[in-house]
Amino acid sequence: MANERLRAALLERGVSIAELATAIQVDPKTVERWITKGRAPYRKHRYAVAAHLGVDESYLWPEALTREQVASASESEIITVYPHRWAVPRDAWGRLFASATQEIGVLVYSGLFLADDAGIVRMLGEKAAAGVRVRILLGDPDSPEVAQRGADEGIDDGMAAKIRNVLVLYRPIRGREGVEIRLHRTVLYNSIYRGDDQLLVNTHVYGVPAGNAPVLHLRKVLGGDMVATYVDSFERVWEQATPVES
Repeated sequence: MANERLRAALLERGVSIAELATAIQVDPKTVERWITKGRAPYRKHRYAVAAHLGVDESYLWPEALTREQVASASESEIITVYPHRWAVPRDAWGRLFASATQEIGVLVYSGLFLADDAGIVRMLGEKAAAGVRVRILLGDPDSPEVAQRGADEGIDDGMAAKIRNVLVLYRPIRGREGVEIRLHRTVLYNSIYRGDDQLLVNTHVYGVPAGNAPVLHLRKVLGGDMVATYVDSFERVWEQATPVES
């Protein structure tokens, strides 16, 4: 079966078979067979083609990615693991958001430690002014999910109070172009902090405050799917959330 995805990718980018063959140092007839006969290249050539065309390898050759390869690529997405959120260096949060050129995302119940940092809040506003999309998801303080999380952490109504406090702390950037804040009613299994293709994922542990739970620092790698899984989760919560009026 012909590989129409590879054929289309070449046409869309105006790259000829000969040009691709030269770029990745293979015979043009080999590239032709990849297209017309649907043959899967060696792994190093799949990576080279995907990088040259700027597409995911899994899109061009989904059947070629074995479970072991996906697991290996996903493992490569892990930059580091922190045993507790409080163990994450303060400047790591700043670098995460400062490096973003397209997308900043925050999915939390309250994330008070972040909103309480005037420098971070100012940076979010500056990033939005520079054209970066900033999306913040907070728990709905009137929802049963927030009440349950408060009970689980042993602070009861304190969780809802923290969220209301955060809404006040975000007041300097609420209503700014490029900044969107929504309230969600979701049972969170982790909090997500995103700067483009990098994430800090704070796991949630029953009966343990988020500050004491582990954090994963992830960066997207071609062929891996850990980052994509968390980003998809963020999007599902976002679609169901309610915008906060300025």
